[in-house]
Amino acid sequence: MEKILKKLDLIDYIDSFSKLLAREKSIILEGDINLHFKLINELSKFDFKAPNKVENLDSALMHIQKQGILKIYEIFEFIKIINYFRYLKRFNFDGKMLEWLDKIIIPTDVIKISDYFDDKANLKDGIDEDFDNIKYAISKNKEAIKQSLYKIINSSKVRTYLVDSQVHYINGEEALLVRGGFNHVLSGSVIDRSNSGFFYVVPHSISELKQKQSDLKNKQEEILYKICKEISSLFEKNLLFLKFLNKEFDRFDHYQARLFFAKMGDKNFILPSKNDVNRLVDFCHPALHNPKPITIDFTKSVVMITGVNAGGKTMMLKSILSAVFLSKYLLPYKAHHDTVVSNFKFINAVLDDPQSVKNDISTFAGRMVEFSKLFSAKNAIVGVDEIELGTDSDEAASLFKVIIEDLIQRDIKVIITTHHKRLAALMASNDNVELVAALYDEENQRPTYEFLQGTIGRSYAFETASRYGIPLSVVKRAKEVYGEDKDKLNELIERSSSLEREYKQKITKLDEEIANMQRITSNLKEQKEKLDEHIYSEKSKLHKEYSDARDEAKKAIKAKLVSESHQHLNIAHQKAKEIKVEKVQEVVELVVGDRVKYRNTKGTIVSIKGNKAYIENDMGMKVQVMLSDLSRSGNPPPPKIPSKKATVTIQRPETGSIKLDLHGQRADEAIENLDKFLSDALLAGFEEVLVYHGIGTGKLAFAVKEFLKKHPKVKGFEDAHPSSGGFGAKVIKL
Repeated sequence: MEKILKKLDLIDYIDSFSKLLAREKSIILEGDINLHFKLINELSKFDFKAPNKVENLDSALMHIQKQGILKIYEIFEFIKIINYFRYLKRFNFDGKMLEWLDKIIIPTDVIKISDYFDDKANLKDGIDEDFDNIKYAISKNKEAIKQSLYKIINSSKVRTYLVDSQVHYINGEEALLVRGGFNHVLSGSVIDRSNSGFFYVVPHSISELKQKQSDLKNKQEEILYKICKEISSLFEKNLLFLKFLNKEFDRFDHYQARLFFAKMGDKNFILPSKNDVNRLVDFCHPALHNPKPITIDFTKSVVMITGVNAGGKTMMLKSILSAVFLSKYLLPYKAHHDTVVSNFKFINAVLDDPQSVKNDISTFAGRMVEFSKLFSAKNAIVGVDEIELGTDSDEAASLFKVIIEDLIQRDIKVIITTHHKRLAALMASNDNVELVAALYDEENQRPTYEFLQGTIGRSYAFETASRYGIPLSVVKRAKEVYGEDKDKLNELIERSSSLEREYKQKITKLDEEIANMQRITSNLKEQKEKLDEHIYSEKSKLHKEYSDARDEAKKAIKAKLVSESHQHLNIAHQKAKEIKVEKVQEVVELVVGDRVKYRNTKGTIVSIKGNKAYIENDMGMKVQVMLSDLSRSGNPPPPKIPSKKATVTIQRPETGSIKLDLHGQRADEAIENLDKFLSDALLAGFEEVLVYHGIGTGKLAFAVKEFLKKHPKVKGFEDAHPSSGGFGAKVIKL
């Protein structure tokens, strides 16, 4: 950990954060990072005080486990933690924070012990009568010693030998500072001499009082030992709770330190994302004073940073890795909240030169050792500064091109800085490579510390040399040796790289538009064919039904009996009445934001996923339905009327809870039916439903449980009563 922090210049930043922790510990916050973020977010809404510094209690817990007796100061360290959680429980937390604190139930006898002490770790009066009496006796004895000393000081015989009228504390003893010859008027023991040659004397008249003081303190220690023994015994009975509380305190300590650290300097928490998007927005590296904010998209597998010397390429590399590191451990930093960073399992930085006498290894060999480790890594991000360092740049370009392409296939993200354009030119056509150039102010001949994506940057070596004092004549001759043709070649590489990327973007955009037009054309052709088939089918159906009705009418005309003719006419009339034409509806593509109708409910499409859509009805309720069940509604949403508080009593249907039986269904089929069932139940206003899934292999039960956990409208669920299915059914509260 310290090695990567040093490479990324984060040592001071992490030290500043660690000072906010109540006790020293690793910065790693173990567990579900999303849950930790929710708890920190909920905690940020409250104004609370940070905990006092607390000592590590691992050895004290081990001492209790071995039935040892704690010292009074060790007991008080536990009391500080207990009292802090008692303090937190006074807040009106809700959500996950309330759930977490509700799990911390402090035993009554432990609370009683915590009330024994004041804020300075002293036992309060009234806890132990013998201790109170001893404390009072010590106080009285101290006063007696003080009075005896002042009586001697005010004695006319002694006053002439006193250097001053103060009581001095020397080696824990009350003494008087006197001149030589004092033994004629004062009987006492010399315990020290001053720099001026005077004597510190303890009068014999207070020796008896001092002995009494010592005896009283010994007695006090005996009583205190007895109290510590009783408390240690009680702590032993609650050992599991104390271990749990000690662990939970560390967890809260992480939360409060991160929260207060975020408030210092207006930092943001950037939660690691599960998608493949990676983008820094206005990131400021904490090691820099007044830095220029960095914005860069590093979503592609490789980011290759080229351009001017001393233009900030290495700091750009460190900034990307630093943001990934800080997000991984949920540490706040200065960046815009639109910043998106993936969660990488491993972070590696190849920044320094490994060559040394001690290592007995060359620069290039050391780099190869570092790269060899990457071939066994997974879900990693690595930063390499001056990738071709230590060998011929042309050979290195060919070698690293192949290495980088292999790492891309292994899903490893690589951030590279380089001065040489050979490797950049070889990788420029790769869609997985993002080129970034450090910009240079040619007019003022200095780096701008700004970056441009999608191009290769020049090194400006000659300009930099001139700027830092190399004679112009030397620089001019160097340019001649370098050659005008190579300079033009560099410009062509940069221009061709930019043009290639520009044309690729245009081609990609055109391909998308063509694909979209082909999809629309195909859909229209399909719709026309379906409509033609439907019209032909309806036409045949109408022709048959019309013929049947006509035949009945003819029979009525031919019938001789009036009653029989009426009967046939009635049948013909009934057949004509039953002729129905299915309404042909135009197939329309619905998009997010369209007004739609679902059964008797109207609302707006919030999101679409596959053949399903989430709609928000005019009452504000969100439900998931099939797209095929929706029709377009042209009516605008009703105006929102300020809600008035009202009490509505809904009588539960006489048939009891709504039930759904999923027995015998596949998991995906069952989840789809359960989703629709819950949507219908919500629209119907039911607050509780019963779903049977059976026990079987447990796959269906597990799928139902996982789906219910994620459903936004499910308040809770539990196994049904044995009479209603037991473990094979779930009672769901909506």
